Amino acid sequence: MTNLRNQIRDFAHSIECEIIEIRAHLHQNPELSFEEFETSKFIQSKLNEYGIKFTSGHVKTGIVGKIEGKNPSKKAIALRADMDALPITENLENKHCSTRKGVMHACGHDMHMASLLGAAKILNQFKSEWEGTILLIFQPGEELLPGGARLMMEEGALMPEPEWILGAHVLPDMPVGTVGFRPGMYMASGDEIYLTIKGKGGHAAMPHRCSDNVLIASHIIVALQQIVSRHCDARIPTVLSFGKIEANGATNIIPEEVKIAGTFRTMNEEWRNKAKQLITDIAQSTAKGMGAECEVDIRHGYPFLVNHEKYTDQAKTDAVELLGEDRVVNMDLRMTTEDFGFYSQKYPVTFYRFGVQSEKTGSLHTSNFEANEKALKTAMSVMAWMAISYLNK
Repeated sequence: MTNLRNQIRDFAHSIECEIIEIRAHLHQNPELSFEEFETSKFIQSKLNEYGIKFTSGHVKTGIVGKIEGKNPSKKAIALRADMDALPITENLENKHCSTRKGVMHACGHDMHMASLLGAAKILNQFKSEWEGTILLIFQPGEELLPGGARLMMEEGALMPEPEWILGAHVLPDMPVGTVGFRPGMYMASGDEIYLTIKGKGGHAAMPHRCSDNVLIASHIIVALQQIVSRHCDARIPTVLSFGKIEANGATNIIPEEVKIAGTFRTMNEEWRNKAKQLITDIAQSTAKGMGAECEVDIRHGYPFLVNHEKYTDQAKTDAVELLGEDRVVNMDLRMTTEDFGFYSQKYPVTFYRFGVQSEKTGSLHTSNFEANEKALKTAMSVMAWMAISYLNK
């Protein structure tokens, strides 16, 4: 296997410029969730160029490629990349900047697609060196409920069914050339909370003649914080945050309606369900006690993401073999969400990070996020090597 490792490193180096150009094209032409039509056509053209079979049209734009090694029926695994961009106007000036105003790959999905295409080219090049079948999942709609991962599984797109799914995500504060793993619980579930307080509006100088719906909304937000501080087992990671309030009144007008939007994150399904009922009860009873009513809409989002401990430990060991121990790190829990969590509820998975840090790299989901393209060589080679190592064990 030592010789094969060296061959993979050399081959990744030889195609690095090509994969960087692929990433540049994808970054310049971003498309929103479930609208990735041109992106899908471009990926299909590359798979055709590489001589890799695939099916397309899954959840409209999704693609599942298939590479068969020796004894293809022995077992199957899958590698996944998400395709969609975000509704953000890019605030960077470079030759690879988005050409579509208001749409940007601000979460690194262009890097994910490019690195998966690079890994596919490596795997196809050395398919006589490994056994089994590898599926290449190019998935739409990671950024938007109900999530493309769930829809692709419901559609039965993953055939043959994989016994392990491997996924990667960029991390802007991790140096280029490094990767990070965490066995077990890794990322939180995420639910969207929408509250609408309705009551009698009126003149701000005469609050006794109306229900002060802005004040009621404030009391609801404060009361709901007790769900985390007083109802949740302190051992369960939990976040309840509100980021949007709409009260279209004025300095002297109390509006009839106030809207609040927020998010609930946790890592325990039993507590997740209990907390959502508490949110409903507290919001409605607080509003009623102050002379108004509250409509509650909680949209069930992505589940928590748990990495298979044995497979993830082995993947980390394989990454060390390829990159060296100093370039493989342990990751902390994250309260961010990922629709990759849907895969983890059905299949053994490993979801890991690769570093894209540079002097200019901003935060994910911001207009000045810029992934370092030099990370692609590491990203594609380590994904290919972990897949081959798993299949050959």
